[in-house]
Amino acid sequence: MNTQALPLKKALPPVADRLPMSQKIGFGLGSILDMWGHWLYASLAFQVFNIFLGVAPGLISTVQAIKIVIDAGSDALFGWLSDNTRTKYGRRRPFILVGGVLAGIGLPLMFAVGRGWTDTQYFMFMLISMVIYVPVMSCFNMPWVSLGAEMTPDYHERTTVMAVRNAIQKAPELAMFFAAQFTTLAWFHDANGKPDILRGAQVYCAILGTIMVGVSIAMFMLVRERYYEKLVARTQTHIPLADTLWRTLRCKPFRTVLTMSLAYSIGTAMVGALGYYATVYYVCKGDIVTATQWNTAMGLAGMGFGFAGIPFFSWIARRWGKRTGLACVLTLAICAFIGDWWLYDPERPYLQLLACGFVAFTGAGFWTLYAATIGDVVDYDESQTGQRREGSFSACQSWISKVGIALGVGASGWILQFTGFDAAKEGAQAPEAIFWIRILLSGIPVIGLVLALIAILRFPLTEARMLEIRNKLEATRGTV
Repeated sequence: MNTQALPLKKALPPVADRLPMSQKIGFGLGSILDMWGHWLYASLAFQVFNIFLGVAPGLISTVQAIKIVIDAGSDALFGWLSDNTRTKYGRRRPFILVGGVLAGIGLPLMFAVGRGWTDTQYFMFMLISMVIYVPVMSCFNMPWVSLGAEMTPDYHERTTVMAVRNAIQKAPELAMFFAAQFTTLAWFHDANGKPDILRGAQVYCAILGTIMVGVSIAMFMLVRERYYEKLVARTQTHIPLADTLWRTLRCKPFRTVLTMSLAYSIGTAMVGALGYYATVYYVCKGDIVTATQWNTAMGLAGMGFGFAGIPFFSWIARRWGKRTGLACVLTLAICAFIGDWWLYDPERPYLQLLACGFVAFTGAGFWTLYAATIGDVVDYDESQTGQRREGSFSACQSWISKVGIALGVGASGWILQFTGFDAAKEGAQAPEAIFWIRILLSGIPVIGLVLALIAILRFPLTEARMLEIRNKLEATRGTV
């Protein structure tokens, strides 16, 4: 069957496979908790603890690396638990409700520190708070991610579900870009007229935490579990905890897509802090207030470009398949990061908008199509094992990916120190430090993206192959 020759209208999913928009939106709302619960702290940590409180950046990145390793372990636990849970509300929704509410309550407590503490005291607070908060987020996140892989059996409708999710995700992404500027608002200036960044972060997290609680309740009311009542609750046996990692990793297509994700995540995470420092100390010459304003503007640009990237790459995937779509994403992402060398320019600061926009454009496409492939992998695994193990796959990919991200994030602070950056200098940094910030910002991600591109070109689950698998499954256990 030559799927490339099919007209676009024939690739649309059957009516029975399509989801009501309310369910797509309900699922997509989870991106709010995912973004703020996992990444808001990381985006503010250097701003609060390094720039404002003076904590060594290596200590901050070390805590974030440890946090991601703990996250990987707790993700495995909650992925396994949600696969094996049986309640009248389903196996995912109870965790989504409880985990989401607790995550919203706990978010503002992550910055509940005093002033004048030693580096060791700040380090211990960050570490202990992570140990407590990380399992709470896993309680929400693993069942939510798992739910995305089981909402529809259709190859293309899965892409649409993830496209809606990523479109909704642009709002919490914007809130993350605005976070740094919020902490410098005049409301939070001290008696000397300087921004009280710590107090601003505490207030901002309290506001977002309240929203997270409301969103969790809304999600519980809106989402449904398609496979639970018709298949899992009736016929599926208990899944051992060991299968969450070892049996899942024996799935060859999963290893391929996991390698791609790992290379992408490590390469981009290693320079996660460098873009902000390039804006503050290269483009804005150390003027942090102006820099945070630009950071918010870059967030707006990223949101706009990201919105454009979702339908663009979804169209490519619908027309030529997800593998081709991901290859296109990664190729353009390589070009985007190389372009950062020229787009961070103190003479033309507005070019930063394009730097952020191009990365967001490709990033939206990557995470949309990557997430859509997981449902295909789960179908393949069901054809081999006879079990629906969305939680195991979600937990395993989280475990492996977050260990990789931990390495990247853990290295980010030390990479910043390697450049010669000195937080004690409130204005311009040494030219050597600026040079290394710029060259590493452009160069490191390209290495990871090239490896990711090589991996996805070997992914075997094309549209034609997935149609064969679906026909085999439905002939064996019926339609769902």
